[in-house]
Amino acid sequence: MSKILIVPGLHGSSPEHWQSWLETKLPGTQRIEQDDWATPHLPRWAGAIRHELDRAKGHVWIIAHSYGCLATALATTGYQNKVAGIMFVAPADPDKFDVASYLAHEKLAFPSVVVASSNDPWMRLTKAAYWADLWGARLINLGNAGHINVDSGFGAWQEGLDIFEQLRKTQSDLPLGTLDPDFRFDAGKKTPATRKSRQFNQRLQANWHRWLYGDEKPVV
Repeated sequence: MSKILIVPGLHGSSPEHWQSWLETKLPGTQRIEQDDWATPHLPRWAGAIRHELDRAKGHVWIIAHSYGCLATALATTGYQNKVAGIMFVAPADPDKFDVASYLAHEKLAFPSVVVASSNDPWMRLTKAAYWADLWGARLINLGNAGHINVDSGFGAWQEGLDIFEQLRKTQSDLPLGTLDPDFRFDAGKKTPATRKSRQFNQRLQANWHRWLYGDEKPVV
């Protein structure tokens, strides 16, 4: 069974925040807690995430916001067999905190998406695009959406939920790495591939390709 980790940014996410709303919509969700939400200490924040990754018995999806995105990018290095995918929302600019050297400067080993804004005070869109390109992540520009937080009007956020569900479908809710078969399926059972299931998988793969590379028309 998969787990979903919610990783807030500085000062945590209030009950009105879209991350809190997602917790009510997504079963198997757990929020990462930090000892000090006001102090952006990257290794310590990343350690809290790794602690939960190590405890998880199955694969893990992560939904991170702001400085939580930076902590997540650091924490998930080497966890390709556990992390199924990451949704980075309004990542903070690592140069503002002098932590860019800590982060991966190469394609991540799992599907990811960077949701950004054209007027985010914490990260210019061009810089968000730069990091998305380094990580091999799909960039989604919401336009003038500020920091995609409560102050910019993001409470109940259906579009965010839809983006996450689309991301989760990319791997049929499974990570790219090799997990113990018990985490995925009973290896002794073989399910025959029907024509209908093959067609569904083909449509899913084609639509992910279109979503990843920006084509608008889906395959139906």
